[in-house]
Order: sequence, then structure tokens, then C-alpha cells
Amino acid sequence: MTEQEQSQHEVTGRVKWFDPAKGFGFIVSEESGGDILLHANVLRNFGQSSVADNARITVIVQQTQRGAQAIEVRSIQPPENEAAIVMEDLGESDAATIAALPLEPARVKWFDKIKGFGFANIFGRPEDVFIHVEVLRRSGFADLQPGEAICLRVIDGKRGRMAAQVSSWEVSTRDTP
Repeated sequence: MTEQEQSQHEVTGRVKWFDPAKGFGFIVSEESGGDILLHANVLRNFGQSSVADNARITVIVQQTQRGAQAIEVRSIQPPENEAAIVMEDLGESDAATIAALPLEPARVKWFDKIKGFGFANIFGRPEDVFIHVEVLRRSGFADLQPGEAICLRVIDGKRGRMAAQVSSWEVSTRDTP
């Protein structure tokens, strides 16, 4: 085992903040309370272009001359308080009902974080699927980029098809048996 591999270890913490425009953010370790740099490329390797503040995250960390830096994302769980948000458009759908829906491959058409919504296209289907910012946050994302490959669990809402859950394409394909 190399010296570099010996300095790597798994850490679980919370996302302090992440700014896709700057290309980085920080994680606060549950163990030490110290900050860990999270670079956008490391997050992209996991299959996401953003991550919600306060999301629980497990990463492989390496000590560098500049401090602790995440080199691999192992898992991301949405912020706990976000799961409690009730959205009228989701109707009676609880977490178990949503989890039972099939994951549908999609590509982001556009998403405007300031407006609080956007749309994606499910592969092989003509209609747009509405994505609300609260569903995005509850799914562990902070933002989406046009053209980004994602997977959606979709329901028929009052105003048409809407995302009930968003997942990164890479994570969804890894979780498929």
C-alpha cells in the first residue's frame, strides 16, 4: 500500500455549501468537525452536478498540503428536514409509494433555480416532466444543468407529469440489480 493510499479514509459529514459556478464547496466532517474540500469534478464522477446544503455525504478523503480533500463520493442522502416538506401536487404519495415508482431515464431540458422549477424529457416520450426545486432538494440536489442525464420517478400531478424524485443517472445504474 502506498503512502498516498494510507492517507485515504472514509468520512461521513454534511455539505456545508456547494457552489456549481465556483466549482467547489465544503463538507463538515461528523468525526472531526473540520472542513473537507469537495471539488465539482469529484461530484461529477459520482454523477451529479450539484448537491444540496446539509445533505449527508460519505466520501473518501485524502490529506493534502492544503488540507483535507474529497477524492471520491460514496453516497449522498438528502437533507433530513427536507423530507418533511409536504407538496400539495404530490397528493397522497408518501416516501414508500414514490420509491416503488419506476426510475425513468431523462435529460434536463432546463432548470432555473431562481424561478424554482424546470423541465426534463423522458427518453422515448414526447411530453415534458415538471421538476420543482423542493423535489430537487429533497432528492439531494441543489441545481440541474441543461443536458444533464438523470433518472426520475414521475407521477401524474394536477397540471401534468411531474417528478416526485430525482436521481443521478450514474447512481441509478449502479443501484440496478
